[in-house]
Amino acid sequence: RGTFISAGLFAVRRFRAVLLGFAAVLIYSSYKIFLGNEEDDEGDLSNNAVVKFSNSLVQSTKSYDGDNFFTMVDGVKRATPLLLVLVCVEFSDILFAVDSIPAVFGVTEDPFIVFTSNIFAILGLRALYRVLSKLVQELEYLEPAVGLVLGFIGVKMIAEFFGMDMPEELSLAVVVSLLGSGVAASYLLPQSEAED
Repeated sequence: RGTFISAGLFAVRRFRAVLLGFAAVLIYSSYKIFLGNEEDDEGDLSNNAVVKFSNSLVQSTKSYDGDNFFTMVDGVKRATPLLLVLVCVEFSDILFAVDSIPAVFGVTEDPFIVFTSNIFAILGLRALYRVLSKLVQELEYLEPAVGLVLGFIGVKMIAEFFGMDMPEELSLAVVVSLLGSGVAASYLLPQSEAED
């Protein structure tokens, strides 16, 4: 993640046009949130791109062997599904960095803030995963609010590229307002009322 941040800082300072690429990633992520992703509900992951890619690199078994990443099958060393889980977790961390680092650059280019915000995000998300996943299920309008935040920051980055600067305080106020509105709407318009 530190490498992503350093490369992002270098690219933003040397080639301002990279902000347009970051903005495109954020706007695309926002679009995907609003479009919805039905693949998340699938139980069978054998057609998942990460699973297929991992299986093309290393032959794996379909059964676990305790806490081992590799096991011997008919005299051949093969990966267990546990290695595949590790690859998926690390890949998701890379995907999180692809979204989160440009989003932070949309608010500030201060290297200390960019780096520490990502460190706290990693520590917080991993430690609070179960709480956050339950919270996201209960707060129906939080995910669309996050989509709006990503879209806002993407549009802000494009505007800044063309010389229309927005103070960091105002950007943060918009982000907090959007997220707060998503939480408030989830409590004020419960899912059962919204469906009626």
